[in-house]
Amino acid sequence: MAEIQPASLMVLISGIVTGIMFGFVLQRGRYCMNSAFRDIVFINDTTLFRVWLLALSIAIVGANFMEDIGMFGDAGLRRQSFNIVANMVGGYIFGMGMVMAGGCGSGVIYRIGEGYISSFFATIGFGLSLVATYHGPLKPLMEFLKGFKITIGEGDDALGNPAVWDLFGGQAAKWIVIAVVVAVMLVYALKGRLFASKPKTGYQSGLTGILLGAILIFALWASYFWGGQTRGLSAAGPTSEAMLMIFMGNSMARFDPMFDFWGLFKGTWSALYIIGIPIGAYLSAKGLSEFKLQSPPADELMRVFGGSLLMGFGAAVAGGCTIGHALTGMSTLALSSVTATLFIMLGCWTMVYFMFIKPMQD
Repeated sequence: MAEIQPASLMVLISGIVTGIMFGFVLQRGRYCMNSAFRDIVFINDTTLFRVWLLALSIAIVGANFMEDIGMFGDAGLRRQSFNIVANMVGGYIFGMGMVMAGGCGSGVIYRIGEGYISSFFATIGFGLSLVATYHGPLKPLMEFLKGFKITIGEGDDALGNPAVWDLFGGQAAKWIVIAVVVAVMLVYALKGRLFASKPKTGYQSGLTGILLGAILIFALWASYFWGGQTRGLSAAGPTSEAMLMIFMGNSMARFDPMFDFWGLFKGTWSALYIIGIPIGAYLSAKGLSEFKLQSPPADELMRVFGGSLLMGFGAAVAGGCTIGHALTGMSTLALSSVTATLFIMLGCWTMVYFMFIKPMQD
């Protein structure tokens, strides 16, 4: 278990405030990674996908610049090990599960703040499945799948957590690779006229992308400065830690530093940020008069809960969810996150076909 340190008031405040900002922007921007990937094949709409690319472009440049000037200390950004089988299998399962659940990890969490009862049950199922995989009976399966690792290089120079530029010569090629990747993303993203129109309520698509990228950059710095680990935004591990902190008083973090909050509970900075997400979404929804308690039919609730269980297992195996891999991890251009994101998309599109497209064809 992670080291426990005495907490400061700023650890508490910065974690919750970061979550509030993130939840507020997600609600105002009507943004969910499930919709971003799903809409490409379901309704031929790439708007939210382009928002993701815009946010990611900002995050890639900002995160790597901050790393290079030493703002994250000697450890730098947190790139995950390239566990190729786990990244593929876990990502694919997570992608299928989020379609069933009606939202990605952060999507179901922020919609609690809008009053969706189904999102509350999805978050509970997501958390239970994560805990069962990180700490319970599914842990051996997770560890088996994570046992297939790929390194780049040989001997003492071998890298277990490689980035894309390590395929093209290492650090010397870093900013060339970043320039090419970001240029391609921006060209495609900005062709979508993200700044052309403003909705009646909420944020313009382009503004949503800019704010999401900026909040991720802030979260990377805040999680390092106050949380002790450059973790940024994620929904998988932090949701498990938040659930354990709430119900057991101890996040049982595996890697991140935990803090003793004056003898009341032991938790991580990231667990606090998760708690802030529905608060921020609630503040936004109330401001727009959009908060309303909504309860779905029983069969929909069962489908959502089942999907959330798949999400939790898949995210734990893959090493992250859409936010953890497709935004934070992709901002570091880690090969593990690139692989997991691609298979999250494939899993999403597979389930979209069987749940929506095939029934319409039949």
